[in-house]
Amino acid sequence: MDRAGKYVADAVLGIDTLWGGDVMCPSGTGRFIADSWFSDEPLPPAYTDPAAGRLRESGGVSGKAIDREAVDAYLQGTDLPGAIAGLRSEAEKTGGLRGAYLGSLAHSLDVMWDLAMEVLGTGAPVPYARAVEASTGKPPAPSDPAAKREGVADLLARAGYKVSGESSLLEAVDAWRRERVSPMASVKSLGAAVIAHFDSLSAKNLVPYLPAELAGVPRANIDFLPIKEAWFSGSMNYIGRARTAEGKPRYEASYEINASLQISYPEFEQLVSHEVVPGHVTTFAYLQDLYVRGKAGFEATVLTMNTRAATLFEGIANNAILIAYGVQEVEQLPDEDLRIGVLLALLQDDAKNQSSFLTWGEGAAQAEVAAILRRDFLVSEERAGKLSGAWGRHPLLGRMYLPAYRAGTEKVAQLRRSCPPEKVLPAIYGCKGLVDIETIDHVLQP
Repeated sequence: MDRAGKYVADAVLGIDTLWGGDVMCPSGTGRFIADSWFSDEPLPPAYTDPAAGRLRESGGVSGKAIDREAVDAYLQGTDLPGAIAGLRSEAEKTGGLRGAYLGSLAHSLDVMWDLAMEVLGTGAPVPYARAVEASTGKPPAPSDPAAKREGVADLLARAGYKVSGESSLLEAVDAWRRERVSPMASVKSLGAAVIAHFDSLSAKNLVPYLPAELAGVPRANIDFLPIKEAWFSGSMNYIGRARTAEGKPRYEASYEINASLQISYPEFEQLVSHEVVPGHVTTFAYLQDLYVRGKAGFEATVLTMNTRAATLFEGIANNAILIAYGVQEVEQLPDEDLRIGVLLALLQDDAKNQSSFLTWGEGAAQAEVAAILRRDFLVSEERAGKLSGAWGRHPLLGRMYLPAYRAGTEKVAQLRRSCPPEKVLPAIYGCKGLVDIETIDHVLQP
């Protein structure tokens, strides 16, 4: 690990610990900011400090009752601002594509630090625009669901549903979902079948455009696990620490899905393409392989939420179903039910951005936000409650992560429309160097 990597390790796992995350926990109920630690490098002092365990156990600054003694003890022994400053300095020395990526990461971590100080009452409030720009590279803006709603209405009308008014459209969507509901009790077998389908499509429409060395990398080594009473709809946990007898990675992951999730089969198909193949699991597996072969730096092994890299990854995942089918637009998908499911999934991610904008940009009450998400973005009652509540009102995720979905989706879609697949697909999957939602433009310049 070089000097920049050491700063990455301490800064990322330090901020993760401060917010109550544990990257070594195999479950999403224990993870938070740090999405992965799949290198064989020893864990840094920011993770192993004697005070870190107590802070993680208490939930950090995300805990219902902040253990201030634990916070103070941890911050006395761990210089997080120094680690972030060191990362920024190394980024400037490194320059080029890697330097730009590391500099962007340092910028996002700075904001996460300042948000933690705001929560503790020892720092000034972080402007909403600053938080959104740190993770997406763009200022905050509301979502406009009109075009997708119209697409859903047209498809439902063709399927025989009554969609003549605003309330009837929501009623039609609810009826459509009920008639196609996916049984979460059978999620393992259901997931295995859908994963196999999208892995086969990816072998046809993605793999031929990537370097030959990636062809043998498992794209979907994942277990689906239903969990009860989670605050999230699902959590993809990339583990990546298992090794073969020859010492090679097994690229393993798990996906914990909320047992109470209300989701139709077409929406479940979109979920699998998003979370597994050719979405998040595939993306992380390719990056692990690139790291092992010396094609990516250590920072590729500590992938981090609330960053511009995470925004790119969400963009890849939300476009993954189109990548799998080898098409650019939703209307080019082969099945009308699938088109409805994808449009509803994209509306849900527009709703995530809208929840953030209304909650933090306009100060709207949770009940008002939930009603708007349900009415205008056609989300289920369960989704409206969580997106306006546990997600939307979280001081970090609500301001930095919820806007990432829409921003990433729009950018990756635009790149796929403007660049041929042989150019854009290797770039977004890291084969031209680790990139984020802004630095991707550096490797796609004419």
